[in-house]
Amino acid sequence: MSTDKKADFSGVTSSVDSTAAQQPKADFSGVSASVDSTADVAQQTYTVEKGDTLSRIAKQHLGDANAWKQIFEANRDVLDDPDRIQPGQVLKLPSKTTGA
Repeated sequence: MSTDKKADFSGVTSSVDSTAAQQPKADFSGVSASVDSTADVAQQTYTVEKGDTLSRIAKQHLGDANAWKQIFEANRDVLDDPDRIQPGQVLKLPSKTTGA
């Protein structure tokens, strides 16, 4: 048996005094937000590969081969003829929700 004395914590008490419950809650009732932009948030692009056609790109990325017209219209600044796309050209892809 050991004669070492152990610490006596029998008289120890504790309490928590927090002011968090007394702070007023934030009032966001007057807050509003809006986005005013004409730019696409996340414009997707596609780099033309050998053998690609606008209809093949449209089918692969937009789910509808007939959406080639949308790709052509979105790229009028770099395309003069929808049948003359070149490997290496970077084309903007319209969103899938864009109507034909």
